[in-house]
Amino acid sequence: MLKAIMLAASITFISVLAANAQETPAPQPPKQAPVATHEAPKIQRFDVVDVSELPRAAQKHVEQIAAQAGEANLQQLRTGIDATPEAKAALDAKGATSAHVVGTSMVTDGTLTLITKKNT
Repeated sequence: MLKAIMLAASITFISVLAANAQETPAPQPPKQAPVATHEAPKIQRFDVVDVSELPRAAQKHVEQIAAQAGEANLQQLRTGIDATPEAKAALDAKGATSAHVVGTSMVTDGTLTLITKKNT
């Protein structure tokens, strides 16, 4: 099963998670009625998968997405991961660091998969 890689969305999730862990801003009253939006699921847990464990087609897809994302986006993602204790712990358990993360995948149950490549 090929999962869609959502690097930009994951950066946002991890950045929000890290920010919430540090401080909670005071709520602002809405200026107009809220518009119904499709909200992405909150991160419930982190999973770590090495790209070598994926099917060959998924490996190629991850490599393409990582190349398109560019080093600046990957660095932003890695910074967010480093600021998120749960993400760091998941990577530590697999013997990896944020420097090994080359992509992410989010599923509707709230699992954020950190895709690593140890030969980066």
